[in-house]
Amino acid sequence: MAAASCLPTKDQFLCPICLDVFTDPVATTCGHNYCKNCITQHWDMNVPFQCPVCKEVFYTRPELHQLIDPVENLEGRMYHKTHDVVPLKNEYEEKKAELGKAEAEIHQMIQTRRQKVQQIKRSVELSNEAADKEKADGVRVLTALKESVERSLVALIEEIEKRQRPTEEQAESFIQDLEEEISELMKRCIELEDVCAPNYEGTVVRAVNQLEEILCKDMKKVFESELKRVQQYAVDVTLDPDTANPWLILSDDGKQVNCGDVCKNLPDNPERFSYYASVLGKQNFTSGLFYYEVQVRGKNKWDLGVTRESIDRKRQIALNPRSGYWTISLRNENEYKALADPRVQLSLRSKPEKVGVFVDYEEGLVSFYDVDTAALIYSFTGCSFTEKLYPFFNPCNNDAVPL
Repeated sequence: MAAASCLPTKDQFLCPICLDVFTDPVATTCGHNYCKNCITQHWDMNVPFQCPVCKEVFYTRPELHQLIDPVENLEGRMYHKTHDVVPLKNEYEEKKAELGKAEAEIHQMIQTRRQKVQQIKRSVELSNEAADKEKADGVRVLTALKESVERSLVALIEEIEKRQRPTEEQAESFIQDLEEEISELMKRCIELEDVCAPNYEGTVVRAVNQLEEILCKDMKKVFESELKRVQQYAVDVTLDPDTANPWLILSDDGKQVNCGDVCKNLPDNPERFSYYASVLGKQNFTSGLFYYEVQVRGKNKWDLGVTRESIDRKRQIALNPRSGYWTISLRNENEYKALADPRVQLSLRSKPEKVGVFVDYEEGLVSFYDVDTAALIYSFTGCSFTEKLYPFFNPCNNDAVPL
């Protein structure tokens, strides 16, 4: 009975493709048998190559292994049908050896993966140690930088106050002289009544005008000194074409932008402005002080300033600090506004041709200057910056003069 159990079944002689007895049988690398002609034709018509039985996919045509003809093999095995014990024992020993080899390979694979797990854990530990050291070094550097900035700011304030004292003293002296002159003129006015009144008024007006001129000159010196200080933090800004609205035209050197007449077919990547005709600078800042200048001569309207990285670039929103914008604008040739919330109407003595933008990240300060007159245009104070800041430009569509 043992010998009979070793006999192959009918299905073992049939090809899974033609369902007939094997002709010139071959085996695939996955262990399934076919007629050589059947599997060859199957793979000629189907790519990638796949085993019809187990569905394993081969991305290169696998090698076929020639098998012993099953009928001949069957005849050979009937020939030894009286040996009902020896073939079964041999097969058992072979299977046992194969299982032992497979078990050893599995144990080796387990050991190899355990070693890799330990290596990964050690790598993570080393990475965490390096990250902790970098964070500690960064905190030390930032602390030292903050202390240095604070010392510089205190020294600057003391210097400005020191330069301002003579101006205040001179102004007080002029005021005192004017008050004495007013008192004397009032006495004369009482004596001369209507005759002296016109002379008195004219003298006062002239004196007040003279005082205003002196104060304006002194204040201009203060602003000139302040502008020179912030210009020490000047950075080179170039425009980022990946953020530019499709209507905008950028110069080859990335230094100028204006609104064109044709909407270009550009990829609608997340960084690009879709609604506003705007563009950002390539440079970004997450700490410290920086300053840059923008030429606006000849423009009738524009927006410029700084924005945070997470602004909405795809739809219409209010340009104000709550939306991530710290900007000023020009409309109708001479209507200047600070785009705060609410907006602030600006009264400027002259039309700026070049605007300077200064940012103190830690102090939360954004200031705008008329570079040619050294006059402060407007300052956003008490700002809270928590992410990257980018220079922001909107040349608008009023003319072809580049910003």
